[in-house]
Amino acid sequence: MAVPQRRTSKTRKRKRRTHIKLNVPGMAVCQNCGELTLSHRVCKVCGHYGGKEVVVATSSEESLEE
Repeated sequence: MAVPQRRTSKTRKRKRRTHIKLNVPGMAVCQNCGELTLSHRVCKVCGHYGGKEVVVATSSEESLEE
């Protein structure tokens, strides 16, 4: 019976299994602006969640002027 001489390390085992996760799960399109966001989270671009404005989003241009 064939028995491995050395134990397979965690790193070597995980390298072998990395190709399985090819796409990012849980991405959804924002209903307001159309950007990809994580599902069940507030959109980072426009601050909307579920069709309502939850957070007032500040653009990068406004922060540069101040």
